[in-house]
Amino acid sequence: MNKTELVEKIAVGAELSKADAKKALEAAVEAIKTALVEGDKVQLIGFGTFSVNERPAREGMNLRTREKIQIAAKKVAKFKAGAELSDALN
Repeated sequence: MNKTELVEKIAVGAELSKADAKKALEAAVEAIKTALVEGDKVQLIGFGTFSVNERPAREGMNLRTREKIQIAAKKVAKFKAGAELSDALN
């Protein structure tokens, strides 16, 4: 499912116009992104939790040259499915 299809599903499910559904989706995504950038986690009961994990710096290898390289530390977004979502999938 892509963004356009998701907007259509939201519009039908919430009885909104596609334009309003698109605005709502974009606002929700922006709110989640802002919270993660600020270091907060976002819990949607029954769906899941979005959080930020920090990956430490580590040593890697360039597979072409076999040269060792240093991979910098970075933050990554993480999603953990909630119980209801997990149960629905299985």
